[in-house]
Amino acid sequence: MKQLRSAGWYALFTGPLLAVFATVVLVPFVIGIGYAFFSWDGLPLNPKVFVGLDNFARLFADTRFLASAGYTGVFTILSITVINVLGLAFALLVTTKLKVRNAARAMLFAPYMIGGLILGYVWKFILGDAFKAIGEATGLTGIFFNWLLDPQMALVGLSIVTTWQMAGYIMIIYITGIQSIPDEVIEAAHVDGAGFFTTLFRIRFPLIMQSFTVCLFLSLSYCFKIFDVNLSLTGGGPYNSTELFAMNIYHEIFFLNNYGYGQAKAIVFFVIVAAVTTVQVSITKKREVEMK
Repeated sequence: MKQLRSAGWYALFTGPLLAVFATVVLVPFVIGIGYAFFSWDGLPLNPKVFVGLDNFARLFADTRFLASAGYTGVFTILSITVINVLGLAFALLVTTKLKVRNAARAMLFAPYMIGGLILGYVWKFILGDAFKAIGEATGLTGIFFNWLLDPQMALVGLSIVTTWQMAGYIMIIYITGIQSIPDEVIEAAHVDGAGFFTTLFRIRFPLIMQSFTVCLFLSLSYCFKIFDVNLSLTGGGPYNSTELFAMNIYHEIFFLNNYGYGQAKAIVFFVIVAAVTTVQVSITKKREVEMK
């Protein structure tokens, strides 16, 4: 009777959540897989023509999609590197005896609380009109110009905005890992003559490897799937040089009305993200050290 009652409470609290998850995520995902095998413009009255695997075969000849994959790869590698380096550096800084460490934590975390669309529009002004005005006023036009009109610098600007948004959030996770290290371990290392960098690389890093696993997973999946900042900051331009995976799929479905082909892209995108994150988690998991 007690077990039945516990199961009832469990179903009461988890049932609505599972129902919403199935309705919002699982059912649309399965339907999307089905659409990937049809040619359809998305209009309910127009017929769906079964094309089998043709939509997937088209991907290998789609130069715009392949270019998008390249831009996404470059953006992701650049962004996750800087995000995690800065996030870890911030975490090390605010876990010291710094007097303003609490204020610093709040200030560094604050950008994450800003919505992606708003963030993109704010930085669109900074990297566009503001940079151009600074360049004209100072004569440093080689550095300060409208970055969003330059294909290479626009991608760098997108990475900067993403880093500014995510570094503080990643910092919080690293702080949790650092604070979980017993003080006795660090003190023993100092007694043995270990310096800052020896303690950092030989003791702290191995003991916070679980934090590395989580942070790399979150930043990797976020950078792969980023859309809102991409939409408001660059819109995929100039010349599609910042059109990342999600933006390319959005354009295919909602502008070109190729629902079937767009869904095929989305399925391939899902497989790539799942494969990359699975490999990352499996690699970093093997390097985790448990404190006993």
